[in-house]
Amino acid sequence: PVMELFDAGVKGRGLRASRELSTGEVLLAEPGYAAVVYSSLASQVCHSCFRRQANLHRCAQCRFAHYCNRTCQTAGWDEHKQECAAIRKLGAAPNENVRLAGRLLWRRNRDQGLASDSQLLAVDQLQDHLRDLPGEQLQALQADVQTFLRFWSCGSKQHPADFISHVFSLIKSNGLTLPDQRGLQMVGLGLFPNLSLVNHDCWPNCTATLNHGNQSAVSSTLHSPLRMELRALGRICQGEELTISYVDALNLSADRQKQLKERFHFDCSCDHCSRHVGDDLMAAAAEAKPSADAVKEVSAFSKETLEKVEEARRDGDHSRVLKLCQECLEKQQDVLADTHLYKLKVLSVLAEVLTYHRKFSEAAGYARKMVEGYMKLYHPNNAQLGLALMRSGVTHWHAGQVEVGHKMICEAYRIMMVTHGPNHSITRDLESIRSQTEVELKALQENVLDLKNLPVTSSSSAQENTKDFLRQQ
Repeated sequence: PVMELFDAGVKGRGLRASRELSTGEVLLAEPGYAAVVYSSLASQVCHSCFRRQANLHRCAQCRFAHYCNRTCQTAGWDEHKQECAAIRKLGAAPNENVRLAGRLLWRRNRDQGLASDSQLLAVDQLQDHLRDLPGEQLQALQADVQTFLRFWSCGSKQHPADFISHVFSLIKSNGLTLPDQRGLQMVGLGLFPNLSLVNHDCWPNCTATLNHGNQSAVSSTLHSPLRMELRALGRICQGEELTISYVDALNLSADRQKQLKERFHFDCSCDHCSRHVGDDLMAAAAEAKPSADAVKEVSAFSKETLEKVEEARRDGDHSRVLKLCQECLEKQQDVLADTHLYKLKVLSVLAEVLTYHRKFSEAAGYARKMVEGYMKLYHPNNAQLGLALMRSGVTHWHAGQVEVGHKMICEAYRIMMVTHGPNHSITRDLESIRSQTEVELKALQENVLDLKNLPVTSSSSAQENTKDFLRQQ
């Protein structure tokens, strides 16, 4: 009992600390009420643990669901068995929204509509915002309702169309995207009723992280389940409201407010939005003080180029991505500051595509600039900052810049211990990488000292020998 439900005024319901909480403390570990893999990734992601894997085993009956192995399939059978029959009946698997609605209602029927001991409220009581949906979204929702009515298995309890519409709107307002085990890609959609009670803040005091659980036991009964963990980003006083961010903080306050209004139907009035904190840095001009017209022109060019970059990335055209980003960065030079949003986005893509081409030295320079900008804008314990530091550290390591890479990896590890905890796969990977870079750094330092103590021969040949040795290391 580290938190309690309370009336948060205009925000509606909320959760607050019932005692003082410490940095990194787990406040909530909630198994998914219902969760599904995106249809586009159905054959690449395990439908039980949501890990992205190669050579998954396919369900022999519906031939749609995929699993890591037999134990994962057994662990997920209770959630999949009715879905499996419905897919066979329909002849094809519907989209993720329809499948999630099906899993939610099968779970609800099994629980007789009641909240379990671990739930703070029944899933039916979550806010749906059905009346707030614009025409196009309402039309798409009704199309999903019609597909759902065909998908719903014969013999199951029937529900009126109005109630099904409520369920779909509830999913739209409360559904959470689920990342793979490396945090690199969103692979599914899930519903976590308790976590849905945590309100938004653009500079939150908590973070929500998906823990994929442990499926290594031979018996599925010994597996730890997929769960969403709520962790404190810093010290939280008793009575203080618990908050998370529903959107990426790396956006101007007006853009964040627009996203929140369109997606979650509320006007954000948090301190960061009210005072426009960080907007000056995210829209800043370079130190050379270019004219306002030049900044406006280059910003428009950058926005247009980034749209082309996304199109090229979807097509897998890495050469075009590289060319577009280099042209854009050249235009931004001496016009946009290193903390400008568009410049940070270009630096991020450049570091990524150059790493893909194994041009690590070039990639490291861009990654370092990107991380320096992120550190001025993100919360010091933000998970996105931790992931960026991890990727940049590994890039520097591959570029032979072991000392810089090691420092970044250590800082990423510190952040991930707060946001993900010691047992998450990302943190364990970071611990392994940190150990490797530490060993290499010590060996490199010791060998350099040994070389300095060698007798001096020809100065030029000695320098070349040293360079050759370091290059090999």
